[in-house]
Amino acid sequence: MNRTARLYALVEELRAAAPRPLTVAALATRFEVSARTVQRDLQTLMHTGVPVHSTPGRGGGWSIDPEMTLPPIHLTPDEASALTAALAAADATTPYAGATRTAAQKIVASMAGPASAAARELAARIVALPTHGDLSIRTAVEQALANNTVLRLSYTDAAGHESTRVVEPAGLLTASGRWYLIAWCRTRRAGRGFRLDRIAAAVPTGEQAEARGLTDLLLGSAAAGAVQPTALASLTPAP
Repeated sequence: MNRTARLYALVEELRAAAPRPLTVAALATRFEVSARTVQRDLQTLMHTGVPVHSTPGRGGGWSIDPEMTLPPIHLTPDEASALTAALAAADATTPYAGATRTAAQKIVASMAGPASAAARELAARIVALPTHGDLSIRTAVEQALANNTVLRLSYTDAAGHESTRVVEPAGLLTASGRWYLIAWCRTRRAGRGFRLDRIAAAVPTGEQAEARGLTDLLLGSAAAGAVQPTALASLTPAP
């Protein structure tokens, strides 16, 4: 069993035993590897975000929270290839790119057989020109959207004019390979779209923003006809 398959199997072994912890010695015997190898694998799972944790002392060991993990996902080769292509498009300027990378690691670790082979073969055929994105800006935008807080932006518009804007984030718009922060601009007292690669700085203010509807802010703009991506429709709670 290679390491990727073993990491996946470790998660499933812990899920099956949950909430009872399993010792490193028991896991080493189960997978016919050394205790040191199991310990290293468990640390790897923890660092990639898998909710495993250890309990010291007598009766302790390693366990996992089954409510915080997904059961096995069986993908077809076409589905695996589609995910590979989508993940390749998430470069440094894409919102939530960091979380996308860790999600990719988990998906790859869970795949086996034809799906795994298809994903790996396609991955070897995809290249991308490097792009430059400011991690602090992307992180500030992500957190402002998640926490519904106000941002102070340093922004350069299409004509090259620089300005400072205080905005209340409402959502994200993607069009023609570009990402835009849609927000209520307090400076202009209207809804505005800010292209992420034109934001020179994004400073959290800590102030709570007023809840605003994304559709309302897009009305009357060039993006008035924007619709939810089909792939996200099933993730949206029913009204």
